[in-house]
Amino acid sequence: MADVEKSGSDPKNVQDLASLVQQLLQDMQNKFEAMSVSLDDMGSRIDDLEKNIADLMTQAGVNDGGL
Repeated sequence: MADVEKSGSDPKNVQDLASLVQQLLQDMQNKFEAMSVSLDDMGSRIDDLEKNIADLMTQAGVNDGGL
């Protein structure tokens, strides 16, 4: 795919097209997996933040407000 992308030319035959599509799908899968890891990390951070806020509210004697 890099050769096709760099040269700016279209695939010349079915094999080139199949290779291009396969590479694009692999790139999309890699990006999706990276995004999924980032979202999982963000979810964990939000969970930790909610717990810390609830702990602080408990320490301050404030009703947790449903957290």
